[in-house]
Amino acid sequence: MSDTNNRLGIWLMVATTMVFALQDGLSQHLAGQYNVLMVVMIRYWFFAAFVMFVASRRAGGLRAAAQTTQPLLQGFRGLLLATEICVMVLAFTYLGLVESHAVFACYPLLIAALSGPILGEQVGWRRWSAIGVGFIGILIILKPGFGVFSPLAIIPALAALMFALYGLLTRYAARKDRAATSFFWTGIVGAVFMTLIGIWFWEPMSGPDWALMSLLCVTGATGHYLLIKCYDVAEASAVQPFAYLQLPFAASLGIVAFGETMDPNVAFGATLIVSAGLFTLWRQRQKG
Repeated sequence: MSDTNNRLGIWLMVATTMVFALQDGLSQHLAGQYNVLMVVMIRYWFFAAFVMFVASRRAGGLRAAAQTTQPLLQGFRGLLLATEICVMVLAFTYLGLVESHAVFACYPLLIAALSGPILGEQVGWRRWSAIGVGFIGILIILKPGFGVFSPLAIIPALAALMFALYGLLTRYAARKDRAATSFFWTGIVGAVFMTLIGIWFWEPMSGPDWALMSLLCVTGATGHYLLIKCYDVAEASAVQPFAYLQLPFAASLGIVAFGETMDPNVAFGATLIVSAGLFTLWRQRQKG
């Protein structure tokens, strides 16, 4: 993989984090007014339509986009991402953007920890040490033992685990499938799954909120396409450090748009997690 591709991948990752941060702010607002499952379902309807439009304009059309030798893997990726989105949006409604993203920032560390069993990569003692430091950072954010530990913090932690697994499976799928195929399966499987669940929670939506919902749909499709394309053109170790930009982007949005605050323990814990993650990725690059 050339430096030129890695440079493009870095810019794609920066753009992805900005789009995802905006999307998270819209999700927090809408999920605060309406059922989470309905909000995610409508978003997936647009996502699936966009996926089919993109696929139909490429050589071979929908049939070529859907063609894969690993349908179970692709189907599981789609289900996993849809579930992760529901869990993370739920976290926003309970904890806000700042705290949710401070905990969610551990997902690259989880990718490092799981890259051994899933991708066959070797994880040495230095990376395990960094993963341990990141875990200490999460404990500092959660403050167990000081007052009442909030079990709600488990929600973004679960979302981080799901997203790490999704990221690893996307890399695994890329060994045999094109980015367009992974994109197609992500949208279609997620839309079917969310419709089967979300349709039972339909609520009428106001005009202004439909406008925000439309914007959410556009950011959802754009963000995931940028992410898949990013992993397609660049080495994961080169672009992964820039995924951490979603934390300051989303935290800034939470503070400005939703009046949230960042407690000192959250800032310190998040700094530890990000530092550990960056060290892990640096080690991965050195070994590469």
